[in-house]
Amino acid sequence: MSKAAPRPIDRKGEAAPRPIDRHMFAGFLRQHRAAAVAVTGWSLLEAVPALASGLLVAAALDRGFLAGRPAEGFFWIGLLGAAMVFRALMTRTLTPWLGRLVEPLRDDLVTAVAAGAVHRAAAGARGTAGAGVARLTVQVETVRALVSALLRSARQLGVSLVMAFVGLAALSAPVAALTLPPVLLTLLLCAPRLRVLARRQRRQLRAEEALTAAAGEAFEGIRDIVACGARDRVAGDLSARITEHRDACRAVSRTASANTLLVSLGSHLPLLVLLLAAPRLLDRGALSVGELLGATSYLVSGVAPALRSLVAVLSSWGVQLATVLRRLSRSTPTTAHGTPGRSGRSGTSGPDRPARTPRSPDLSLVDVGYAYGPGAVPVIDGLSLDIPAGSHLTVVGPSGAGKSTLTTLLAGMARPDSGRLTLGGVPAAAVDRAWLHRAVTLIPQEAYVFTGTVRDNLRYLHPEARDADLLASATAVGARALVDRLGGLDAPIGLDGPPLSSGERQLVALTRAHASQASIVLLDEACCHLDPAAEERAERAFAERGTTLVVVAHRISSALRAPRVLVLDGDRTAVGTHGQLLDESPLYADLVGHWVAAGTS
Repeated sequence: MSKAAPRPIDRKGEAAPRPIDRHMFAGFLRQHRAAAVAVTGWSLLEAVPALASGLLVAAALDRGFLAGRPAEGFFWIGLLGAAMVFRALMTRTLTPWLGRLVEPLRDDLVTAVAAGAVHRAAAGARGTAGAGVARLTVQVETVRALVSALLRSARQLGVSLVMAFVGLAALSAPVAALTLPPVLLTLLLCAPRLRVLARRQRRQLRAEEALTAAAGEAFEGIRDIVACGARDRVAGDLSARITEHRDACRAVSRTASANTLLVSLGSHLPLLVLLLAAPRLLDRGALSVGELLGATSYLVSGVAPALRSLVAVLSSWGVQLATVLRRLSRSTPTTAHGTPGRSGRSGTSGPDRPARTPRSPDLSLVDVGYAYGPGAVPVIDGLSLDIPAGSHLTVVGPSGAGKSTLTTLLAGMARPDSGRLTLGGVPAAAVDRAWLHRAVTLIPQEAYVFTGTVRDNLRYLHPEARDADLLASATAVGARALVDRLGGLDAPIGLDGPPLSSGERQLVALTRAHASQASIVLLDEACCHLDPAAEERAERAFAERGTTLVVVAHRISSALRAPRVLVLDGDRTAVGTHGQLLDESPLYADLVGHWVAAGTS
């Protein structure tokens, strides 16, 4: 399997998502130039019958049947049949080359959409998971299917149309000069109408989505609607949505019908021009009977059906492809520097708020609040807390108290709804993202191990780390025995290696964080699958490293080791030492009692 091309790096050192636009497709074609050239070449060979059909028909008549040589006439007709067989062979040869364009394009789209989703999530965007899944599945697969269909059909029809006119010009230049203008005029008139059709189809899709959403809400709340006497108002709203959708559908139908009529007239007009000019051309000797029949063959079996089918395909698949790509392009918005653009609270610092580098890894929260939605109860409400550089804080609280949410805020993966969060005196929204990604490491409960070698995994956050540093970090957090058992730094892990237990995966993640250059480490129950002794060793390794350490506790022992403990639970939030909190916080005393009773101390 070939390695993917490296992603572009923006001025802040971050891999930027590639926008889905014409530049992406231009770059894609340059990257897959060999396949694109092969498709072009085989397409020209595939169009040999379209090029030669009229010439062979004219030769069969003028040199064969009309000249009293039927054998020669059958010879030229036989060549036409051979050309059809040749076309079938070329189509068969061409098909794998189409796959070499379509499948990598699908992979590039998946990469672009996934990168955009990750960048938006890293910038604090909310509510994007469902849309991201839809883009990665339905919409990307739709693009793949449409591009495949267009490459098979529109490509063939377009090349056949061009080759038919080349053959017509070779057969009779005067006929080509008479019949080409109506075809060009038809194409010029259809091009702007395709854009109109695309706009109206987008309007239809929006109206359909609005109708579906309104109807779903009405059906789900039908009892409340009846109980509140709101039937007429809801019915009126649904009626308006239905009317809007009906009007949008009619507009699409009118535009499509007008396009069909225009193309039908345009495809028959060249033949009408030829029939009107034929008597004069025959009388002047500018056209033979065989050439007249050959030109008619070009127009009837080549130009007219190719023109109708080409416009029909572009009006359906082409417009649908443009609509889906427009929707996908919104998933990878970029600024002038290639980083995701601002969108409400989920954007980067933006041109009106230049990125700043904090002076130190101090963390400070002043009256911070955060909720998962506009109408939701805040998970964190009015939290004020200082975490000096190099300090060690353990966070405890009942399930759902906001412990993981706090680590997400501290990591810069979400922005507070209210209050002020600063890093080294710099507001979180203005912190340079590249600095943030280097300085802060969050290890969640579910540890990630990537397919590759042990070395690849351990220096993922610090690519320049030496082997000695990696082994020293593994020894510090208690993972050296695991590295040796796996076979050393060159040993494969992930999908290519032996299965790892949850605890072993956490040891890999802890070593990776310890070997990084992070000055702030957030452990969100990152040692929950380790035994108490291993957990203590890992936490002490980070504390002795001089790292600002925030630990979401899984055992009471984590709170006993920390100089300060944060009890997080809405308005019962408290900060202090273990002894102080036992006396001052009933919630903390209850938690300690629960831990001790459960035997986890």
